[in-house]
Amino acid sequence: MRNARTTLSTSSFTLVLASAILVFALPQPATSAVAATPKPAATPQKPASKDLCDSTKSKWAHLKCEEFNSSAPGDEYFGRMKMSYLGIDNTYKDGAISAGDYTTDPHLIAKLDFATEALRKWAAKYPNDPELARSYYLAVLVLRKVYTQPEQQVTWEFMHLLAVKYGNTYFGKTMKTTIAQGYTEHWFGLAQLCSTALLDVMPGTTPDATPVPSPAPGRPDVDVITPPCVQPSPVPDAAETLIRLGPSPSPPHKP
Repeated sequence: MRNARTTLSTSSFTLVLASAILVFALPQPATSAVAATPKPAATPQKPASKDLCDSTKSKWAHLKCEEFNSSAPGDEYFGRMKMSYLGIDNTYKDGAISAGDYTTDPHLIAKLDFATEALRKWAAKYPNDPELARSYYLAVLVLRKVYTQPEQQVTWEFMHLLAVKYGNTYFGKTMKTTIAQGYTEHWFGLAQLCSTALLDVMPGTTPDATPVPSPAPGRPDVDVITPPCVQPSPVPDAAETLIRLGPSPSPPHKP
């Protein structure tokens, strides 16, 4: 009886084991793939802005950032004399004091011309520098005192530039007022021989007055100042010439 139970239990175990092997041996039905969760669409990235001031938080900060990026460095120099923007301004300020009411001093004019050349180089490289308006204004204050034609014409050029390009600044508004009130260029004409002396040397001849050019459209009036007449050099007569030069040497005596 025990052997029969043992045989039955062995047979049952063998049957269960064979069934398990058969289950694992049979091909498993393909399980349906779990649907993948759809990923959210990628947000298109904005292209990197070339404006370095886009990260500013206010319009005022943005404006100041743009002005800073448009400004010339304080240690950059321009023109043949290698002048910084501070050197340009100081040259104009000192020149306005040295010029007095007006001047034609060539040494002062040379210094101002170097500053104007440096100013043009600076403006060509940094056209949006906010400090340019001040320098143009300082140039006008001194160059209008220089009574030579080139400097007077540069004065009008800078006045017009301030009124047009920098019209919203204090300097531009001041120039607009000056132009509206009327501006006149001043320079000296050529000196003439004094009339009495000229009549003694060349009878029937009188010096012509310096012609005053008519202003072109959009140009200021011009006042050409006639300088004092100059005395001509006296013409020595033959006797005076002989006294100054001495008697002519006699030719060598031939034997």
